[in-house]
Amino acid sequence: MTAPSQHEDVDSLASLEERIRRTVELVATLRKENEAAMEQVQAALAERDAARKETAEADSRLQKLSQELDELRSERKQVRTRIEKLLGQMDLLSGV
Repeated sequence: MTAPSQHEDVDSLASLEERIRRTVELVATLRKENEAAMEQVQAALAERDAARKETAEADSRLQKLSQELDELRSERKQVRTRIEKLLGQMDLLSGV
């Protein structure tokens, strides 16, 4: 009766070895997948940071352009007022 018992022990041991081997392979595969996922996360974070920087720069440019536009509108208004004043003076001179 020892022969069948030893055979069952060997089969159980072989089964256990196979399960351990598959587990080791699975852990190795999961580690590779985890590393790849972490690289993707880092790349996405870098893209996000670059996009935020571009957005901040665009906001800054927008603010400067808006300020410049306001200044140009003010200058245009001043020039219009001065031209109207000069035209009024010319009309007075023509009328005399």
